[in-house]
Amino acid sequence: MTVHSELRADARTPVAREMMFIQALNEALDVALGLDETVFQLGEDIHDPKGGGFGLHKGLSTKYGLERVRPTPISEQAIMGAAVGAAITGMRPVAEIMLMNFLSVCGDQLINHAAKLRYMSGGQTNVPLTVRTVTGAGGGFGAQHSDMLEGPLVHTPGLKVVVPSTPADAKGLLLSSIFDDDPVVFIEMHHLYFAAKGPVPEGDHRVPLGQARIARPGSDVTLISWGKQVHDCLAVAENLAADGIDAEVIDLRSLVPLDIDAVLGSVGRTGRAVIVHEAVRRNGFGAELAATISEDLFGQLRAPVRRVAAANTPVPYASSLEAAYLPSRPEIEKTVRDLFG
Repeated sequence: MTVHSELRADARTPVAREMMFIQALNEALDVALGLDETVFQLGEDIHDPKGGGFGLHKGLSTKYGLERVRPTPISEQAIMGAAVGAAITGMRPVAEIMLMNFLSVCGDQLINHAAKLRYMSGGQTNVPLTVRTVTGAGGGFGAQHSDMLEGPLVHTPGLKVVVPSTPADAKGLLLSSIFDDDPVVFIEMHHLYFAAKGPVPEGDHRVPLGQARIARPGSDVTLISWGKQVHDCLAVAENLAADGIDAEVIDLRSLVPLDIDAVLGSVGRTGRAVIVHEAVRRNGFGAELAATISEDLFGQLRAPVRRVAAANTPVPYASSLEAAYLPSRPEIEKTVRDLFG
């Protein structure tokens, strides 16, 4: 790997190295395992030599042993049940549910137990559990393997929900999630695993949950997104700039807790907002954001809040239909231009 930036005079300043999104996640897991003996991982086929379905865990079971990088049966209920039990005894499990759709299989343990135990115990029971899961349409995985389901998770009190878009945030947010005392669902979009590259600080690099990132400053319109679609918004913003439309791009990073101040501050300045997400449009998290923006900034908006999202249909298998299903860069750009008449 190449060094992205030089070590500054302060020897404690970490070097940032260029790496892929998937490498940043592997490094975060490595750092967490090394920092705290209560951290362990469990999931299907995560041990060497394969290191999981995408090879994300490669090398970790060899380094830390099968006690701490534990392969499991193909049973999401077993994975989640064991992880919740371990968390309430004081350990910090990192459970991999290989595909996001399969969260429905173990929904009882996640929604009725992990999310509610702190409240139902009067604050006496922490559940320091991190659930890693991967998803994304556009890979020909079919309707049962591709859904972006952040909506039901955000709607469940007691869960924190994180969706990184860059390698640095993948590492920093995953480490923050692992050492958080509440259950966190950490959503990874598989398109970013090998496509997203960038500088990643070495060592114990953490990004606080609940802080949005201004991915691109602008003054005319705010594009709000998370995960893969942040990159789509950045590409659209460059096209718009050629015609004098200066778009600000907000990467939420964390949906719960939500940095609503960053959203309202940006839209309050630009007067226009377009929300972009991969989940279907109907009852998506974009609707919640649109309602909040409209309620709080009604008198400051120069145009209605708009949403660009997936079609209200199961994810198609054929690549041509998947492309039509997903929110596209031309659709985002047209939506923004419509706000300017």
